[in-house]
Amino acid sequence: MEPHLDTRGPAVDTDRTGGSTPAVDDARAALASTGVCFMPPETVLASLGADGPRRPEWAAFAAHWEDLAEDPYAAQRGTRRLRRYGHFAWDSATGCVRMLPHEVFVQPDHTNPLYDAVDRHFEPLTRAFADDPVLRSLLGLLGRMARALDGAGEWSVKVHPFRVVATADGAGEPTPEGRHRDGVTLVSSLLVARNNVSGGESTVFTPEGRQLLSTTLRDPGSLLLNDDRATLHGVSAVRPVDPARPAHRDVLVTTFTAA
Repeated sequence: MEPHLDTRGPAVDTDRTGGSTPAVDDARAALASTGVCFMPPETVLASLGADGPRRPEWAAFAAHWEDLAEDPYAAQRGTRRLRRYGHFAWDSATGCVRMLPHEVFVQPDHTNPLYDAVDRHFEPLTRAFADDPVLRSLLGLLGRMARALDGAGEWSVKVHPFRVVATADGAGEPTPEGRHRDGVTLVSSLLVARNNVSGGESTVFTPEGRQLLSTTLRDPGSLLLNDDRATLHGVSAVRPVDPARPAHRDVLVTTFTAA
């Protein structure tokens, strides 16, 4: 029987893939040297054990985006965004993760200009989401990437599934705050799905404004990572291709902060 994430019990091993691969090692080196890295979906899905015959695991993972809750803070600024939030601890030496009690979400001072040091209350991850094997594998992969930036033994891990909705009446804003930092060590954005949308270009900059990388995450499993200590990031608006049909962009943003 496979272990599961448990707020009451011991940590569990997130690494289902048995360590790094040459593609992951190359990505770690790129992240450490440039502060930003794009990992293609074939590399990511293979690392998560969600490719080939295990692809149904990815479909089950993506289904969690049908059970997100409204983000009232984004709604105040004219964007319909659905989300949840979970907080974990990750042990660098063992590769084990422990889910922490639910709490308010606060970004540090002088990072996000819209929500600077503001307490925001979001619905927690569902138990099924927290226990999902793809999420557990993803945290193991991201932990290995984070270790390219800092040799910390313990990490604070925050998990944010987002659905940004676009309509005929208005664009959806993945980052209404514009170019910003999150006040963490590593920021990652994993594309889960795009439905009837255009736009959504992700761009990473130096603090002085020089563009380091710009890409549109189009294929499920595409993963963008950046060193939040040394970069700024933002995502352009998304708009419906066919205004008569539902349109949304599903992304998992996960951050690692050296404890």
